Amino acid sequence: MSARVLPYVLILPVTLFLCLFFLYPFILVSQQAFSNGSELTLDNFREVTSHWKFPISMKNTLLLAAVVVPIQVALALLMATMVSKMGKGRDLVLYIWTIPLGISDLAAGIIWLAIFDQSGFLNSMMHGLGVIDKPLNLLSYQHPGVVFLAIALAEIWRATAIMLVILVAGIGLIPKEYYEAAEVFGASPWKRFLRITLPLLRPSLQTALVLRVILAFEIFAVVAALGGTLFPVLMGETYAYQFDLLNSRAAAAMALIILGISIGFTLIILRVLRVPKGASI
Repeated sequence: MSARVLPYVLILPVTLFLCLFFLYPFILVSQQAFSNGSELTLDNFREVTSHWKFPISMKNTLLLAAVVVPIQVALALLMATMVSKMGKGRDLVLYIWTIPLGISDLAAGIIWLAIFDQSGFLNSMMHGLGVIDKPLNLLSYQHPGVVFLAIALAEIWRATAIMLVILVAGIGLIPKEYYEAAEVFGASPWKRFLRITLPLLRPSLQTALVLRVILAFEIFAVVAALGGTLFPVLMGETYAYQFDLLNSRAAAAMALIILGISIGFTLIILRVLRVPKGASI
């Protein structure tokens, strides 16, 4: 086989996989979203955007992403820097920190539900310390801040490891000679982090942020477990249209709206953290 044909043969399985499981379903969803059964129309988008829950779910989704993602970036950078400087026990610590990667969204939500539930650990601890006289129903409409906090903590705990793995790999690619030269010239650890680690980690940060932001707009199971209908989000409304209201066209429209928002924020991240063409470590 010639060297000119070989690359196309190698990418053929991936191309077929993407077409079968991504491109074809996307075409079907788009047809449903822009159709009322007989003609092309935007009625499905008007229906979902005019619903009273849409602005609330949009605000909740954006607020959750705005709070959770920056905290996860800071934590992942801190944890990745710590791991990269460790000698013995590095693999064990990294393994422990990435355990949440093996836990499903719903399972993570149930774990944190056991903490914030009326009969959960938090109520038991506060009652044992004498802070409260009787268990409180923290995950209720009377405590919207606690509901948001529980969801945010569950997401931070569950998904920070995704960014951590990417950043650890990125830091591992940075030549040690850069740090040694900076140390010789008297650069402090903070300056080495700002002038060496962060600039050279930009490609990895770009990948981690794009992946995490996309997943942030798709949050559903954790919210369903902890907030239910008290904290509507875009993906939850998509589920409700599809399975509760049996309106697949409205659900398809919601799915495309989420896709559009994800693409928009992805382009912003790629622009802000753009890597010069041909740049390498």
